[in-house]
Amino acid sequence: MAHLLDNLVITGACGGLGRAMASAALARGARVALVGLNRPVLDSLALAAPERCAVYTPDVSDGVAMQTMAADWMARFGVPDAVIANAGVAGGFDTSEASDLAVFRRMLEINLLGAAATFHPFVKPMRERGNGVLAGIASIAGRRGMPGNGAYCASKGGLIRYLQSLRAELRGTGISVCTVSPGYLRTQLTAGNKFAMPGLMEPEAAAQAILQALAAGREQLVLPRRIGWLSNLLDLLPEAWHDALLLRQPRKPRAGEVGATAIPGLDAGRAAASSRGAASAASQSPTDKAVR
Repeated sequence: MAHLLDNLVITGACGGLGRAMASAALARGARVALVGLNRPVLDSLALAAPERCAVYTPDVSDGVAMQTMAADWMARFGVPDAVIANAGVAGGFDTSEASDLAVFRRMLEINLLGAAATFHPFVKPMRERGNGVLAGIASIAGRRGMPGNGAYCASKGGLIRYLQSLRAELRGTGISVCTVSPGYLRTQLTAGNKFAMPGLMEPEAAAQAILQALAAGREQLVLPRRIGWLSNLLDLLPEAWHDALLLRQPRKPRAGEVGATAIPGLDAGRAAASSRGAASAASQSPTDKAVR
């Protein structure tokens, strides 16, 4: 089923891929809700067509904030033709490091819960209208766990399964659900990577391919296509061989290390975890502490 994409909501619109999709959509004359955390970048994007844009800066994992954003956009511009849950973060992860548990939690909140919170306010209006597109930007990393990248792989793997579930639920309603699984894109999320990135793609090329796929009603898209073939071939290897290949590559930088990308809200999550830990320790009796 082909779709007109005259009205779009794009989260993560201040990042490399999100910005490229927003720019491409605006250039085609679409109305675009620019959702992200970097207000100056979003404002600069909106200058291209201020009468067709609105800028929003909620935390995508905050359901109430996302509902407020959606209500404002639909009151001003109507029910969108497509909602693209693109907001995401990446970073290395080490299970042996207690501080990295906050990284895991925050990555799940943004990459996985954030997609559901993004779609939620638009499902009923789209269903009532009888059409619409919900697209989630997952990753080829969601197909397979990678050493030192467990939090990101888990969040994107979870997103792929969530989108599968949502697609089945909405089958026959006129709403299509598209799972987009890019490989490596030349953005800030990959700038600090020291390992091999086969099929590295420019975000502008990826953005054009994604918008074309959504307009065509595609349910699956892997970018570039050859990275999907490579992933399928690697999955044919025995587990130990596959792991041995990946273990030869440098790890993705963890939060705080050189080359790591910022994770919004991470410091607050770490502070809360530390506070909970201190409160728990204070509530234990001396005997409890000795036994444990």
